Amino acid sequence: MQLERHALFWTASALLFVYLVQVLAPVLLPFVLGMTLAYFFNPLVDILARAGLPRWASAILLLAASTCLIVLALVFVVPILAQQAAGLIEAAPREIARFRVLIEDSAREYLGGRYPQAESTVRTALESFSSAMPSMLTGLAASVWNKGSAAFNFVSVLLVTPLVFFYALLDWPKMIAKLDSWLPRDNADQIRALALEIDSRVSAFIRGQGAVCLILALYYAAALSVAGLEYGLLVGSLTGLASFIPIFGWSLGAIAATVLAAIQFWPDLWQVAIIVGIMLAGQALESGILTPNIIGSEIELHPVWLIFALLTFSYLFGFLGLLVAVPVSAAIGVLVRFALRTYLESSVYQGSESAKG
Repeated sequence: MQLERHALFWTASALLFVYLVQVLAPVLLPFVLGMTLAYFFNPLVDILARAGLPRWASAILLLAASTCLIVLALVFVVPILAQQAAGLIEAAPREIARFRVLIEDSAREYLGGRYPQAESTVRTALESFSSAMPSMLTGLAASVWNKGSAAFNFVSVLLVTPLVFFYALLDWPKMIAKLDSWLPRDNADQIRALALEIDSRVSAFIRGQGAVCLILALYYAAALSVAGLEYGLLVGSLTGLASFIPIFGWSLGAIAATVLAAIQFWPDLWQVAIIVGIMLAGQALESGILTPNIIGSEIELHPVWLIFALLTFSYLFGFLGLLVAVPVSAAIGVLVRFALRTYLESSVYQGSESAKG
């Protein structure tokens, strides 16, 4: 009976927590970013503290260094990306129209005398593509904005996030100690062991994936620019940074790069193939070299479970859900494996006779 009460209590607590996160998702992003940064840099602060530097000084030093890096990015990198983004938006209608003409010419050359019969079908398909693309992009942007407009508010992200980062980093040991004091005493050791296992998996993703994203952003931006893609720096940088969201980040970047390459280089399929090869090589670099060596196999998430988690979290919590889907799924995986072990060792699975023996 006591076991059922415990299970009911934790299930109700989990459902209440999920409900509150879903309701508050539009305003949680600055807090999630600040806590994630604090979690990322906490080991470095611990090292500095062991070296004799006070924790408050370490927090100020890291906050100042992070601020300097952001300012340098705003001064030197963001204007170039903004210029390319503005150029892409301005050139999109003209390039789409040019792409339509190229497709029509290619269809006419390929079909020859059969083109008049297929002309209406080709024109209808191209018109549908031309009209659907702007509306699709507008709908996607509107969806992201509507789900997270408050979270993306300039003031909340740029002002609240550094404050959360600083105070969380400053009080991290106190927060951990307070949480530890709230653990049920009979199960404290077991919960601590689970927390350590969750920490090893979540830290492997957050700290490792951050390094992977930076390396991929540099690779994609440099490779696409050298290959001659007009907006290669923009697409490459965003693709690398979006790789923090596994599968979807690379997929969106690959689609964008391929479409831009087809518009720019058509009918030179060799140049398009080079762009596709760059994106495939980046995926091979990530999955074959960077992820195994930097992140390792600590997360232990099956690809099907990962895709399900990304879709579910994005549906429930919007953009915030995409950011936290992988680490939260890794934590859930630890709890599910623990629950399965407990079940397999229980009399419910083994039967009453095994329990007596």
